[in-house]
Amino acid sequence: MMGGPLRIEGMEDEPLSRKAEEGSSSKQSQRQQERQGKLPRRRKEVKRSLRRPDCPEHLSGGSAHWLPEHSGSEASASVEDTAESCPKRWDRCRRGHFLHGPYPATHFGPKACVLPNPTSVMHIQDPASQRLTWSKPPLNVLVIRKIRDETLLEPFKELCRFLVEEKHLMVYVEKKVVDDGSLMRDDSFSAICNQLCTFREGFDDISDRIDLIICLGGDGTLLYASSLFQGSVPPVMAFHLGSLGFLTPFKFESFRTEVDKVFEGNAAIILRSRLKVKVVKGMVQRNEQLLSTQENGILPHNHINNEAGKITLQLQVLNEVVVDRGPSSYLSNVDLYLDGRLITSVQGDGVIVSTPTGSTAYAAAAGASMIHPNVPAIMVTPICPHSLSFRPIVVPAGVELMITLSPDARNTAWVSFDGRKRQEIQHGDSIKITTSCFPVPSICCHDLVYDWFDSLAQCLHWNVRKKQTRLTDASDSSETEN
Repeated sequence: MMGGPLRIEGMEDEPLSRKAEEGSSSKQSQRQQERQGKLPRRRKEVKRSLRRPDCPEHLSGGSAHWLPEHSGSEASASVEDTAESCPKRWDRCRRGHFLHGPYPATHFGPKACVLPNPTSVMHIQDPASQRLTWSKPPLNVLVIRKIRDETLLEPFKELCRFLVEEKHLMVYVEKKVVDDGSLMRDDSFSAICNQLCTFREGFDDISDRIDLIICLGGDGTLLYASSLFQGSVPPVMAFHLGSLGFLTPFKFESFRTEVDKVFEGNAAIILRSRLKVKVVKGMVQRNEQLLSTQENGILPHNHINNEAGKITLQLQVLNEVVVDRGPSSYLSNVDLYLDGRLITSVQGDGVIVSTPTGSTAYAAAAGASMIHPNVPAIMVTPICPHSLSFRPIVVPAGVELMITLSPDARNTAWVSFDGRKRQEIQHGDSIKITTSCFPVPSICCHDLVYDWFDSLAQCLHWNVRKKQTRLTDASDSSETEN
């Protein structure tokens, strides 16, 4: 909108100084008459800007917007036109800023506001605006195939032929996939096989070469694709050719049409948040007496030895971090810290720290609620806790969780990351977990809401029961006849 003062209809143009003088003299005379009791005291009139009440000031940088300058009927017409055209614009503005909580520049009343935080690491946008677009046409495609599954051999060949011969793309596959004996014995596929680029996990870095990832298999293929990219992840298109398929919304029967749509752009995307995990060896010194006397659960600064701490592993995790008791027959006993403050001790089989994507995996089996992937949160779920009141909790995304062995724990603990890289955690070790800055952009088949609820119904049979039959008689069913 245009800035500037709002002109009052019927007011003639006069010099500003004359208006100011007349206004000041009239106000003085009015005050004198009110003091003498000749005139009733009038309330002070407050000029308000003609703007929609549902558009806060902070959406426009904190300054009020005025309607364009018009006179007479033109001004009233402009007000009506603006009122008709505003709702969509204001709705987009409000929805984009308030869908997941207060906008960082939110104002509360005339004086209060949220303190600016320059250390913010996350920006959450309206999920409806998460659409795929290509700044340049994709050239390099990574195809991930489920290993040791002969039924995926023909789909893999069809997809590679389509990408190489029809789309003229550079296709990357894992070396052990090409070395499959069944694939090497196929002479008709040898010409395509010679054009494939191969890599080895842990040896070759392809993170800066891939434009699109296509997964053939179950949910494990998507988890494996996430583990290959510890930084920015290319868009992932997953075809359901596995057992469960909660994260794989596409059907392979129409792969040509679906791939063409993705290459054209404007496909819906779910940004699946990941966890940034650090395993630090020897950071927390074993001093049981100091731990038992700490006040308010805050870990003292002298309890941390930065020189002794050594980061042995740093990963990006898509589903969950699981800390369990391992082969020991004793209950595990670990301490859970949130932003440096002791929250609780977990006594049981272990604890699960999961993303919203992982809330439908191991956490759901342990009794946790299921969270949509676009909800910015971290879920903490105990595994068989030795307490009737220990319920799963959801904490805000961005907080730092730390898990350590309790001083009086009888045994060590074990930790795994999306079911991989399992290792032992001893006294003095710690696991630091927070929300990663690098989500996994998973391409939707329909949209991010329908795909998720469809997976709940099809894969987990959420709220599936026999339908209640309709009553044929309109009378009250509670009335029984003798």
